[in-house]
Amino acid sequence: MNNDASTQNEALAGHLLDHYAGRIARARRPYLLGLSGLQGSGKSTLARVMKAEAETRGWPTEVLSLDDFYYSRSDREALAREVHPLLRTRGVPGTHEIELLMSVLAAFPQASEKLPVSWPRFDKGRDTRLPPSRWPHTARPPKLVILEGWALGIRPQTLATLERPINDLERSEDPDGDWRRWVNKQLRGYQPLWRKLDALVVLQAPGWDVVRRWRSQQEEALLARGAPLAMDASMMDRFLAHYERLSRHALATLPALADSVVEYDADHHVTGLSHD
Repeated sequence: MNNDASTQNEALAGHLLDHYAGRIARARRPYLLGLSGLQGSGKSTLARVMKAEAETRGWPTEVLSLDDFYYSRSDREALAREVHPLLRTRGVPGTHEIELLMSVLAAFPQASEKLPVSWPRFDKGRDTRLPPSRWPHTARPPKLVILEGWALGIRPQTLATLERPINDLERSEDPDGDWRRWVNKQLRGYQPLWRKLDALVVLQAPGWDVVRRWRSQQEEALLARGAPLAMDASMMDRFLAHYERLSRHALATLPALADSVVEYDADHHVTGLSHD
């Protein structure tokens, strides 16, 4: 991260924590702050900066990433066989183990040395979960929990919206719409999690084309590090096509559902910040 981006994130983290400080301080259970942003928006980095800042304020803080709750590659292979081949690719609703995430959140208030709470860690370079021995854990109840994820808070689309394919992947590999209807139905199962959020912060990108560029830049970094399953440009295009429908839906609908919206330009500079 360059110094400009680091300074921007520190300032943004401080502002957001100042805004929610009273609510966090008054909460009788861990305050659950949702940080929603599309691929490459910088939500994971901002969450880490917010955790560091929150702990300097005396608030024990944990960061959970929705991405860490992806099903393992073998579980997704089973979904691909039993439901639809496109479910082999992680990302869409139905490829996360939401029940496990809910159980981790429920366990946090009782975290102790005798009852430590652990949660999974997903290795994107290898496209599967790390073994449980390498999962993070805590033995203290957090005051603040930051849950970050792509399209956190998104609601299902109408069935009429699902009828027309929006890209080549949907046209060629989901011509009847079975996959996108199944994914949309699974999204209903995410709504109880969204309702647990005490506040939702949305990192709003300028548009889908910018999101594609940001996410491709992340993958180029994985390629440079020699990650075993890092994707080249053509693989990346196909991968992102799985996300396009709901990403466009998120861009259009999430700001109206958010408690706070951070607007970015194409170069990741903050251009606006508003609170509901």
